[in-house]
Amino acid sequence: MHFLCTSQTLAEGQSRAFSVDGIDLFGVRRQGQVYLYRNRCPHKGIPLNWAEHAFLDDSASLIHCAHHGALFLIDSGECVAGPCEGQALQALGCREDSQGIWLTA
Repeated sequence: MHFLCTSQTLAEGQSRAFSVDGIDLFGVRRQGQVYLYRNRCPHKGIPLNWAEHAFLDDSASLIHCAHHGALFLIDSGECVAGPCEGQALQALGCREDSQGIWLTA
């Protein structure tokens, strides 16, 4: 397991970038649940964000690829709009405890 951050560092409705062993990933907290994904758009294989921790659309209800405009569901990573519709982000295992958020897979 790899420690990512304290729970307070990833607030409700926010996203945050991480790097573990050379792999770029990001987390999103929605309705108290933390979701982790590899930071790689299935359309072109490039990072989703244009700014360090910017992974969400303006409403903070969808993950947004800044390069192609693709939109993904936060809870499943499924692309629901854009050039990779029907594909999904690569989900990563995570655990949250009293110390914070951990990458488990």
